[in-house]
Amino acid sequence: MASERVKKLAKLLVDYSTKVKKGDRVQIDANAIAEPLVKEVYRLCLQKGAFVTVKIKFSGMDRIFYEHASDAQLKEFPKSEIDKIKNTDVYIAIQGITNTRELSSIDPKKISVRNSAVEPHRQIRLKKRWVICDYPTEALAMEADMGLEEYKNFLYRACNVDYKKMEKKYAKIKKLIDAGKTMRIMGENTDIRFRINGMIGYNKQGDKNVPDGEVFTAPEKTKTEGYIEFSYPAIRSGVEVEGIRLEFKKGKVVKATARKNEKFLKQMINSDAGSSYLGEIGIGVNYNIDKYTKNLLFDEKIGGTIHLALGMAYPECCDWNKKELNKLALHWDIVKDLRKKGEIWIDDKLVQKNGKFLV
Repeated sequence: MASERVKKLAKLLVDYSTKVKKGDRVQIDANAIAEPLVKEVYRLCLQKGAFVTVKIKFSGMDRIFYEHASDAQLKEFPKSEIDKIKNTDVYIAIQGITNTRELSSIDPKKISVRNSAVEPHRQIRLKKRWVICDYPTEALAMEADMGLEEYKNFLYRACNVDYKKMEKKYAKIKKLIDAGKTMRIMGENTDIRFRINGMIGYNKQGDKNVPDGEVFTAPEKTKTEGYIEFSYPAIRSGVEVEGIRLEFKKGKVVKATARKNEKFLKQMINSDAGSSYLGEIGIGVNYNIDKYTKNLLFDEKIGGTIHLALGMAYPECCDWNKKELNKLALHWDIVKDLRKKGEIWIDDKLVQKNGKFLV
C-alpha cells in the first residue's frame, strides 16, 4: 500500500498539475523502480475516467540504445511514438534514476544527434498537459550526500507544497518582469545584463515540474552582455562540468571555461547555431529546497538562486513572431547561488539581495 505522502504526491500530479478528467487519453512514462507512485497515479487516472497507457523503462536501457543504435536509428523517431504523442492529452513522467552516470562515457555527438531528432516531437508534447516528477532512489540520495530516508524526507517536503499559495506570492515578480526592459544579475565574479523588453514572466507553479518553484523568462537572443561564474557543477548526460564561467557579447558566449570537463562544455555550446545563446533566465523561489543535490529538477528551484539556460527558449515567454528567441534542441540550465553577495535588478529596482526578496 502506498504511503500517505506518495498518495499526496500522486494526487498533486493528477488533480493539480495535469487536471486529468473523464475521457482524457493519459500516457504515464516511468522507471520501474518508481512502482508505488506509478500505481497510485494510474489508479487515480482510472478513477477520473481517463484512458491510460503506461510505459515502463528499466535501468540501463538508455546506455544500451546509445551503444548499439546506428546513425539511422539515432536520427529516426518511431512513427508509433509520434502517433501516440499526437493522440495523447496528458503526459506524466515519473523518473526513478538508478545510475546518474549511465551516459557519462557516451559520445556527446550521439546524444546531440538524438536530441535533434526528438525535439520536433517534444515540441508537440509541450503543447499538451504534462508534468515531470522524480521518485526517490538510492542513486539520487547518494548524489545529494544523504541517506535514502533523509532524501525521501527532503524530496516529499520539496514536492508536496501549496503551489497556489506560491504562485500568488510571486505574482509581483512576474509583474515586474512583464513590465521590465532590462534585468541584471550581480554577484561573486558575476555581472551580467539582459534585455527583456516585451518578454513575459512565467509563474504557474506546479503545472510542469514537481517540485516547482521558479519564475522565469527569456532574454532577447542578441542582447545579453557580461560575465557569470556559476556556483554549482552542471550535469548533462552523466557528465559533470565544474567551475563554469561564461562571457557574453551581443547575446553569444564568446568565452567558456571550466575547471572540469571544459571540452564537454565547449562541445555543448558549439553543438549547433543557437547553443551559444541563452534561452532562459530563471529565479528559484522554493525555499523548502535549500541544498544543492546534483539534480537539476530540484537545484534550479533552490530559493535564493538563479539559473541560466543555454539553448532553447520557452514559447510561454514571448510571442515568437515578435521577438528573436532561441529555437533548438539544447536546453541546459546552470545554477548560480545568490544567497551571499548576490543581487537581482529589474530596470532600476533592486528586486532581491543575498537571496531575499525586497519587493
